[in-house]
Amino acid sequence: MAHTKIPKTAPVIVLKDLQKRFGIGDAEHYAINGIDLTIRKGEFIAIMGPSGCGKTTLLNILGLLDTRIEGEYELEDRPVASLSARRQARIRSQQIGFIFQSFNLVSRLNVIENVALPLVYKGTSELNRLKQASAILHAFHLGEREYYMPYQLSGGQMQRVAIARALVNTPSIILADEPTGNLDSHSSHIIMQELSDLHKQGNTIIMVTHNPHLTTYASRVITMLDGKIDTDTAHPKKKTDEPNAKKPLGKTSKKRRKASRKKEGVK
Repeated sequence: MAHTKIPKTAPVIVLKDLQKRFGIGDAEHYAINGIDLTIRKGEFIAIMGPSGCGKTTLLNILGLLDTRIEGEYELEDRPVASLSARRQARIRSQQIGFIFQSFNLVSRLNVIENVALPLVYKGTSELNRLKQASAILHAFHLGEREYYMPYQLSGGQMQRVAIARALVNTPSIILADEPTGNLDSHSSHIIMQELSDLHKQGNTIIMVTHNPHLTTYASRVITMLDGKIDTDTAHPKKKTDEPNAKKPLGKTSKKRRKASRKKEGVK
């Protein structure tokens, strides 16, 4: 897929009746059960919900890590089902940046080698890989730790290295799965500020989190329940949408009172 410039309000991701099943027979269940969702360029979306509600499964589908799905998934106006495995791999390496809770740094590689790793799959020469990795590490104030090993870093530093690695290919979409889950409050604030800055630069960010305090950084908050979207701040529920809405006792409309009197023969 060619990396084209998309208007900020244009849909980047469109899901229609998306479903994902696990298990077979009596053990079969839906992790994603009929999701309709449109994500526009430049949005910062926080996805919340209890464990097992389908948040991470949805993130894996959006990142093309899981393509055995039912329903429709369009990425930049192209049905994902029509893309070859090679094209999907290219999109993952060039247009989508992944940030994981567990950092997923390669322990035998130093910091600069970890950050440069995605460029290997892109076919970039070793010299250019190291130049690009060094530049982004300096941008994250980690230049002096380029040749440290992951075990020599704090949790916050490891997550910043993981973010640098996710951004080295300048992806347009960033998927973050509990990016501050293993960090203290100070480190979490630094990471969220960096994600916020990336959002201001025009990146589309989709973040899964259990922490309600982190939703203040997002421009849109979605909550999931049992594989479905329960609430979405982009489409707030109206009071009339609530099932079995209770009506105040002792209040009857004029029209209804008039109809009742007419039925009883009272003028």
